[in-house]
Amino acid sequence: MTNAKRKQLSTSAATEAPKESVALTAEESSPNKEKSEALPTQLLSARAQLFKLCFGYDLQTFKSLQSVTSWLERPVDGAALGIFRMLFGAAMLIDIAEERGGGQLDVRFGEPQHCHFPLFNGMRALDYPSMGCVYLLLWLGALGIMLGYRFRLSCTSFVLCYWYIFLLDKPAWNNHSYLFGLTGSMLLFTQANCYCSLDCWLNPALRQPVPYWNYFLIKFQFFILYMYAGLKKFSPEWLSGYAMSSLSHHWIFAPFRQLLDAELIDLLIIHWFTAIFDLTIAFFMTCEKTRWWVTPFMISFHLMNSRLFSIGMFPWVCLAEVPLFFGFDWPRRLRKSGASAAATSAVQSAAGYKAQLRCCLILTYCALQLFMPYSHFITKGYNNWTNGLYGYSWDMMVHSYDTVLTSIKVVDNDNQQVHHLNPYAFTEYDRWTKYADMAKQYAQCIERNLLEDKLKQPAKSPLGSANISIYFDIWCSMNRRFQQRTFDPRVDLLQAPWSPFTRTPWSLPLLNELNHMRPKLKTIADEVLAWNNYSDVVFVADFPGLTLSNFIAPELFNCTLTILEGNVRYKSANEQEEYFLTAGKSIGLESNVTHDVTTIGQRPASYMYTYVNRTMLEQEINIDTPSESGRKNGILPLWQEFKQRLHNYQQFLGHVANCLLYMLYDVPIHMAIRERV
Repeated sequence: MTNAKRKQLSTSAATEAPKESVALTAEESSPNKEKSEALPTQLLSARAQLFKLCFGYDLQTFKSLQSVTSWLERPVDGAALGIFRMLFGAAMLIDIAEERGGGQLDVRFGEPQHCHFPLFNGMRALDYPSMGCVYLLLWLGALGIMLGYRFRLSCTSFVLCYWYIFLLDKPAWNNHSYLFGLTGSMLLFTQANCYCSLDCWLNPALRQPVPYWNYFLIKFQFFILYMYAGLKKFSPEWLSGYAMSSLSHHWIFAPFRQLLDAELIDLLIIHWFTAIFDLTIAFFMTCEKTRWWVTPFMISFHLMNSRLFSIGMFPWVCLAEVPLFFGFDWPRRLRKSGASAAATSAVQSAAGYKAQLRCCLILTYCALQLFMPYSHFITKGYNNWTNGLYGYSWDMMVHSYDTVLTSIKVVDNDNQQVHHLNPYAFTEYDRWTKYADMAKQYAQCIERNLLEDKLKQPAKSPLGSANISIYFDIWCSMNRRFQQRTFDPRVDLLQAPWSPFTRTPWSLPLLNELNHMRPKLKTIADEVLAWNNYSDVVFVADFPGLTLSNFIAPELFNCTLTILEGNVRYKSANEQEEYFLTAGKSIGLESNVTHDVTTIGQRPASYMYTYVNRTMLEQEINIDTPSESGRKNGILPLWQEFKQRLHNYQQFLGHVANCLLYMLYDVPIHMAIRERV
């Protein structure tokens, strides 16, 4: 063999050897490749099985818009939805006379100078007789929803009137008020009148299955309610136990007091357990395997809330929603009827264009509800000590407030006269004391009313000119912090800027840098309250450059001012000399005398007032604990509550009747006069 042939053979072998090697490697690795491909498949299968176990549906159902549409459009029995409709309508009939203000219709809308706080500044309340008609339409709509009579018209009447009243007054907002409006709006598009309604009694053709999305929308809304309420509670503020206090003294927690002291009940049961419950209960109710186990907890939770808080129909609407998580036809099964077979025998139609469009709208609505509670980075003007408008954030019971001082100063700029106005001269609400948008609206309403009085009765008006300024000085504590100002008292609110999309510069921030002192405040408060039954303490924090003018009432004695942190300058009205006080220094205070405390330096100052109430001491007035108060009023004052609700309803019907008589026959309406001291 020549060298050339040997080199060619060698080259050929060298060239082919890698091919054999590659082929061998591929052949040897083929089982590993199959294993690697099988692993994600097994993982996906495990996830699908877990998903089906938890929610009862195949994961493949949600792989495409068409499959989701078919899932939402599938026909189911509408019996459970009909029962929910009835219960919701009944709850709204009661709610109208209570939280919607029907029982106080004359107070809210009878006074022309009553200030309202609408979401949109262009909104205005109608005159009192017209508002009576709005409430009548609202009541008729709720009645129609409950009875299932002319369902679309009843829902439309209820929804339009409800949202108008709701948007007219932000101080009356609560998370559950927002929930009621959303639920009524969703019912408008459903076929909830297909069972146990006058409509299907008059027209039997309505007794047919409903698309599943009728259930899904309402269940999703309540799912969001619970889940977001839990997410909001998983914060240091709630988990530290500062939001709710003294609830452990309520008779509801008597069984727990056999094992835990009051502080542990407040922390472990009221704060920790509630956070876990809110976050997980919707998932457990959705999962078929756990639904029956957690239902007693769900029912007990809302029944306890109905006793603990004055939150109207909210617990009862939530209880009415619980059966929606069970079978669609459970009302029929209770009646031992076979009518539910109609739902299962119905033929499911293909997901057409309209059905897919409806599915997209439903998903858009769900995405909006998921986004809005965390949209505060957009609506910066509504961010104060808490973020956003309270009504749609689902941050239920996360914040509690204690307001000790509310002062409104009206300055006549032309003659430099200062007038002090009763803070509640034109409103019965107090939420404006904590939110900049409502404070601005209230200042503008006060200006409008004062200038209107000056125009109508110039001789009785204390103002010498229309050139006025309005200043608010409000001291408030959130979640057992220091008492501090909510707004800058040096800013004229009539000239103050405000926009929904920018931060409000004159809204003072919450002094979170003093949060580390809250355990110390509790220790000090316990010591002072242990002096006797008539001693008390107030903790104050203020910003650099601001002055607190405080008047010590004559009935208080043994009053002391103690500086906790920072530096202040103290001056009494009875003395010419000023005193410089630093942390740890104290000074005795005279009764029936005003003194000034000015914060100096570059950082906030904190201090406390301790005192004894002479009047309570001499008269031996005892302050009842919540448990003692509960025993006096009765553990379950159901009869008293019934009488109060009946009284509210009588007032509501009387107000509506007066409005109708006035509009139809011009019968005069007797109006109450609001005091404006």
